[in-house]
Amino acid sequence: MHLISIEEAVEMIPDGASVMLSGFMGVGTPDTLVHALAEAGKKELTLISNDTARDTTGPGPLFAAHCVKKLICSHMGLNTIVQEQFASGELEVELTPQGTFVERVRAAGVGLGGILTPTGVGTQVEEGKEIINVDGRDYLLEKALHADFALIAARSCDYVGNLSYMMTATNFNPIMAMAGKITICETEEIVPVGVIPPDAVKTPGVLVDHVIKKSV
Repeated sequence: MHLISIEEAVEMIPDGASVMLSGFMGVGTPDTLVHALAEAGKKELTLISNDTARDTTGPGPLFAAHCVKKLICSHMGLNTIVQEQFASGELEVELTPQGTFVERVRAAGVGLGGILTPTGVGTQVEEGKEIINVDGRDYLLEKALHADFALIAARSCDYVGNLSYMMTATNFNPIMAMAGKITICETEEIVPVGVIPPDAVKTPGVLVDHVIKKSV
């Protein structure tokens, strides 16, 4: 684990990168990092995020700054900027059911090529996807979701990178921490080893490459 500045983190992420972003309607999202990326004017990003929150929350600033070329998510209906960019053709969107979404992320983190799910069989969701029959039932092969960078948010981080989260802000953070080639965590506090009880560690430090202390 390396403690870095927000400027170093932004510089690390190039235009055209695939970025996995934690959070559920803006809860559990690394807000400082999102705003910094937007202000830096990053371009052509592929964003992997459960939802798009609203115009100014969660990943919203990235769309307002026209940073995103492709979006992979399970819900985009409450962000008017996303809707406008999708309707105009500026933004490519791949919608995936939430359960399928999180399992595809988990599959990437644990080294699987994908998952088999019955969700979407017989609908438009199956178009272009391989159908595999198991014991007489059809399943869609949904490929694992990998990313160049996983950007996550924690409540506490200790000196070796172990992370704990606060209640529902946990959401996709532990799963996404496993699925990025490089994981960058924005944390509210950095504490000595042992301050976080062992059973409260939801992401072990071995999965965390870089840590940013959240701006107050």
